[in-house]
Amino acid sequence: MKWAEISIQTTHEATEAIADIFHELGSSGVVIEDPELVNAYRRSGAWDYCDIPEQTNLEVVTVKAYLPVDEQLDDKLKVFEEQVNELANHHLDKGQGSIQCQEINEEDWASSWKDYFHTVKIGERIVIKPSWEKYEQTENDLVIELDPGMAFGTGTHHTTAMCIRYLEEVVEPGSTIFDIGTGSGILAVAAAKLGAASVQAVDLDGVAVRVATENAAINQVNEIVDIHTGNLLTGLFGQADVIIANIIADVIIQLVEDIPGRLTDNGVLIASGIIAERLSDVTAAVIANHLTVDKVMEEGGWVAMLVRKGGG
Repeated sequence: MKWAEISIQTTHEATEAIADIFHELGSSGVVIEDPELVNAYRRSGAWDYCDIPEQTNLEVVTVKAYLPVDEQLDDKLKVFEEQVNELANHHLDKGQGSIQCQEINEEDWASSWKDYFHTVKIGERIVIKPSWEKYEQTENDLVIELDPGMAFGTGTHHTTAMCIRYLEEVVEPGSTIFDIGTGSGILAVAAAKLGAASVQAVDLDGVAVRVATENAAINQVNEIVDIHTGNLLTGLFGQADVIIANIIADVIIQLVEDIPGRLTDNGVLIASGIIAERLSDVTAAVIANHLTVDKVMEEGGWVAMLVRKGGG
């Protein structure tokens, strides 16, 4: 099968929004080439050998996605370009916004992941490992085996990594978790590995639901993690001790209106996918809905918030 690889050069702040646009168009794979992330990994010692040079242009992020080459492709490309141009209406700078498209065979696409995805320890305990790499696990490690396949979300982007660090802080044995916009399911799997008793995860995209379900099974947490199609809190039942929303600022602002009723007493919301410039907007919405900001974490121009019900 042939796929179209669509790439766009953009800004850090528009990265997640563009990934969402690709997602809505039916893309089942996104690669984010973030020069800041490349440099951070080069310096971390996570790779035994790396022939990628130190990145100097830190302002341009390349986002690549994959769509099947069929009769709908041209229309999808037009919609993509239109929605990218509309990002300014949401206070997001698209940057260069230059779009390129090329055909790629599925087998070439699948093997190209190995150039981008390597074993990495995200927090104090969570380790993300692709199946093709070996890793000597320590007693304290919780290893998540993850092959991206034709879905996105490897845990290495700032927004996801910060969520994992917060999960390590707040998940307790027996916790109930909601994961909104689960993607590859990595946060849902991490929560289960950390001791959650029940994880309900939703995503609008059927491919993401399928891949996340497969990843839960691979990591032997499928009896804990229930993944299905859903939009925000729709389809999630009861209350949660922890709600994860790794989305974008505008959606989080919309979501927080319903959060107090869906959290247990002293429960927490992990809100990520927020560009630093929108922190004040999200904070205002949090306060307006009688929630308390416990902590704010910033990394690479992105912000993740730990928001508590009943604090203050």
